[in-house]
Amino acid sequence: MARRRRLVVGNWKMYGRLTSGLVLAQDIAEQAEAARPLNFDIVLCPPATLTWAIGEALLGTPVMLGGQDCHTANHGAYTGDLSPAMFVDLGCRYMILGHSERRYGHGETSELIAKKVEAAQLAGLTTIVCVGETAEELKAGSTSEIIEKQLRESLPKKVKTANLVVAYEPVWAIGTGQAPEPEDVVTVHKQIREVLGEIGETVRVLYGGSVTPANAEKILAEEEVDGVLVGSASLNADGFWAIAEKCQ
Repeated sequence: MARRRRLVVGNWKMYGRLTSGLVLAQDIAEQAEAARPLNFDIVLCPPATLTWAIGEALLGTPVMLGGQDCHTANHGAYTGDLSPAMFVDLGCRYMILGHSERRYGHGETSELIAKKVEAAQLAGLTTIVCVGETAEELKAGSTSEIIEKQLRESLPKKVKTANLVVAYEPVWAIGTGQAPEPEDVVTVHKQIREVLGEIGETVRVLYGGSVTPANAEKILAEEEVDGVLVGSASLNADGFWAIAEKCQ
């Protein structure tokens, strides 16, 4: 089958203010413009407070907009929450869900994440569903079991294949400077496709966790890796572009 179109996602997490965020987005957009035509997709996921401004800055460029989390409902009495439809209004096309910082920092269960995935897909968003094992689970040799359990429980029964991306993000690699060997990433990505069954060959599977310009080339050299979900390295325009262009 034809090669799946690659995807590079920048997850800004809770970093950036209006001025710095705009400068960062504009710098990345300018590099993407200069490299047209791109044979991969590129998405920036800024903090919710910057979504409107960043979306305006990206209009007409090859760079798309995404969110970092959303509610399970499209409206309602949920103080402090943001619905999938609200992000669509702001120009978002993608939504990160189930990131380990939500699972472990906010106690989000896979069942809750599945509801969010369903709501986001119904709103028209492409969902980037994150799965990954902790250092303790890795040491115990239970990576395979954890990945399968998280993935099966984090997807709704009526998942829309065309609106699904899966990101393998080992928790122990996020923000630590450590990353698994490319062959270990490939093993997990193959398992993810097996768990997905007949849709496995069409769904894009990304790697995330301490992705840097130094290790991106080796990771992206693997056919099983359809792109990367980049954290801290996405906060530097030149560094992020150095990673992204490895997909060309």
